[in-house]
Amino acid sequence: MSTEEILKRPWRTLLARYQTPSFARSSLELLVTLAPLAALWVAAWIASYFDLWWLALLLALPASFFLVRLFLIQHDCSHRAYFKSPKLNDWLGRVLGVLTLTPHDVWRRSHAIHHATSGNLDRRGIGEVMTLTVDEYRAMSWPKRLGYRLYRHPAVIFGLGPAFLFLLQQRLPIDQMKEGWRPWASALVTNAAIAAAVALVIWLGGWEALVFVHLPTVLLAASIGVWLFFVQHQFEGGYYARQTSWDQTEAALAGSSHYQLPAPLGWLTANIGIHHIHHVSARIPFYRLPAVLRDFPELNEVSKLGLWESLRCVRLSLWDEAAKRLVSFSEAKRTR
Repeated sequence: MSTEEILKRPWRTLLARYQTPSFARSSLELLVTLAPLAALWVAAWIASYFDLWWLALLLALPASFFLVRLFLIQHDCSHRAYFKSPKLNDWLGRVLGVLTLTPHDVWRRSHAIHHATSGNLDRRGIGEVMTLTVDEYRAMSWPKRLGYRLYRHPAVIFGLGPAFLFLLQQRLPIDQMKEGWRPWASALVTNAAIAAAVALVIWLGGWEALVFVHLPTVLLAASIGVWLFFVQHQFEGGYYARQTSWDQTEAALAGSSHYQLPAPLGWLTANIGIHHIHHVSARIPFYRLPAVLRDFPELNEVSKLGLWESLRCVRLSLWDEAAKRLVSFSEAKRTR
């Protein structure tokens, strides 16, 4: 089946039957995420107590992956896909938001905008990695071009950027100032709960436990999460279009990657690599996504991206409207 034929199929209708969550399965997935995360945190705290700081820092890596998985459960809650009850989704998301440093109601709205506008060149700005077109970049003054190049530098976009996003930017919903009091209530209540949790950690284990156990876990998880989000939409080919020709299904299948990770990483990242299907039907719980690939094998090869292949995505920084593909700064310079 050709790509054109695949894109023309009524996928939202075909995938509707996968949208029903299982309360038992969702509860189990939550348990097998929270329990190892708690165990790793306790083990790291014990290591720090005996001045085994190297071991505490080492344990931050597996703990960060479980924190990412917890964030992805919150992500399903934001789509109200994790439980049948919208209220249960929202309240679980709000509780998890204290651990992930992400005000649930604020993020739920910005992420919904991302799904509604992904790949639309005329509606860029909220809930995405900023991507300029080649012509937009060329029209900039040199200081602005330098700023954009710094923004797209790996050290910034996967290091400083995630730290700034989760530790500072998400504390205040500046980009939702026109939405009334609800985003501010979500952010401020979450901030208060985070402050209480930090105080409790310091009281129980001292500030060293916070600095050497929790902070490295959060920073690693933030970088992993941003990396996953980056390669889900910034890959060879990709999809961007102007409003007049933008199509949501095409944007989902051609503009969201099928990031095929090794099985352990696929489990730890809650199947978020099956991102093209998630964008077609966001109400499918993450644990049902593999069943879609099994039942519709033609979707396996659509926007497929391997682990090593994904490393080459880092250089892609601009959208070439003429060639309809993402290019690097050097490629844009050569084609000028």
